[in-house]
Amino acid sequence: MLTRLKVSGFKNLVDVDIRFGPFTCIAGANGIGKSNLFDAIRFLGTLSDRPLIDAALSVRDDGGRTADVRSLFHRVGDEYAPQMSFEAEMIVPREGVDDLGQEAKATTTFLRYSITLAYRKDDHLRSLGPLELLKEELTHITLGKAPRHLLFPHKATVWRKSAVRGRRSASYFISTEREGSNRVIKLHQDGGGGRPLSRAAANLPRTVLSVTNAAESPTALLARREMQSWRLLQLEPSALRKPDDFSAPAKLGPDGSHLPATLYRLARQEKSSGTGEEAHSNQDPQVYARIANRLAELIDDVREISIDRDERRELLTLYVTGRDKTAHAARALSDGTLRFLALAVLAEDPEAQAVLCLEEPENGIHPERIPAMIQLLQDLVTDVNEPVGPDNPLRQVIVNTHSPSVVQQVPEDSLLVAELRETVQAGGRFKGVSFSCLLDTWRVNKTPASPEAQVCPKGRLLAYLNPVILQEPVNGVGEGDANGSRKSPTPGKSRRVVDREDIRQLVIPFPVEP
Repeated sequence: MLTRLKVSGFKNLVDVDIRFGPFTCIAGANGIGKSNLFDAIRFLGTLSDRPLIDAALSVRDDGGRTADVRSLFHRVGDEYAPQMSFEAEMIVPREGVDDLGQEAKATTTFLRYSITLAYRKDDHLRSLGPLELLKEELTHITLGKAPRHLLFPHKATVWRKSAVRGRRSASYFISTEREGSNRVIKLHQDGGGGRPLSRAAANLPRTVLSVTNAAESPTALLARREMQSWRLLQLEPSALRKPDDFSAPAKLGPDGSHLPATLYRLARQEKSSGTGEEAHSNQDPQVYARIANRLAELIDDVREISIDRDERRELLTLYVTGRDKTAHAARALSDGTLRFLALAVLAEDPEAQAVLCLEEPENGIHPERIPAMIQLLQDLVTDVNEPVGPDNPLRQVIVNTHSPSVVQQVPEDSLLVAELRETVQAGGRFKGVSFSCLLDTWRVNKTPASPEAQVCPKGRLLAYLNPVILQEPVNGVGEGDANGSRKSPTPGKSRRVVDREDIRQLVIPFPVEP
């Protein structure tokens, strides 16, 4: 679970410091940098698993893919920032396994990971790529300091006690030190004893965290596992519609692929966990009924959901049956229905312990159904009033949107408003994205570990609270005459819906800013 993220020098994120709760909604206009924040989270997660250059090339640019690593660095005019830095505070799982199947148990679960990367101008070491690792550190946040870092409302004696555990005697799990003119990154043993493993930073093609295992540092391994779980979900209807082979991965992909295999796995797990008559019953597991009930909140015509297992073709196909008992395969469902269905399956999956980033989850959802979609997203996240466990995983959701319907209905303390603000730094003037919260919400609390947050002025919310802007009509349509009456549209000209007298009575307009 990602509780705080600091980013500087990455795209248009400069001196950004955000605290996250279990559910966070980021609202802002198109093109100001909401997606850049998701890219920063994804980049950090990819650095924990892949070489530096591969992680950089996986980040999208305006064209959907990064071809020039330099484009990841903040730019003012033709000048690029010399480095970019990230710092993440996170709660990691207590137990896990490494790539060789060795079990690991963290000595402490509340950690801070920081990394600084520079652009290597003289790329004579082409095997290492144009990125150089300047600093990498992993340290712990003590139990005593946890309340000053976890500001969102939660039950300390129940949720926090089960999520933040363990103690650490030494200061670092990973540290960066200078030995003469060289920078050395050291991986320390969990117990604080023994000789740390040292590696020259300039020669590293990947982070030290990305190669940790259970034997060397189990806590660092579990930090790696946590960051590997940070996912950007871009649910594509084409992927959601596809059936799965019997051998397909039984885990929902970032694009929504393997939906049938994931749901089939959940049903088998639920059936095998039963006892007595329930375990040997031919009836469908209750997971199908729960997801069908959830989907019925979006569309009325839902009777049941099932997975057809075709033994001859070795295919798993998802079906939704309507009230008239007509079964519809996934390929016949609407885009919004499929996205909602994928989120409902994720909510049932205890293995989906991750930070889930979703862009514009309201796409394809009718405005009347937005509250059901928001409630589903909130049901996905960890319940901060219950202990963490298999039925309450450390799952977190971060969404971005520019939809007034979403902004109006999300919890007030979950909202962050993104906007461009002009900043002067090192003699240069530029516009960077900033994130502000609403007054009287938990992010405004000021503690030694939490400097005063930026508060969003109420005027910034007008476009979300009342999105109808009555601008001058086009082509004279809807203009008033000298007596103030509305003119009838010129023959051949159409009238806007908002210009109808019976509609305008329902609209509360606000003026256009000069």
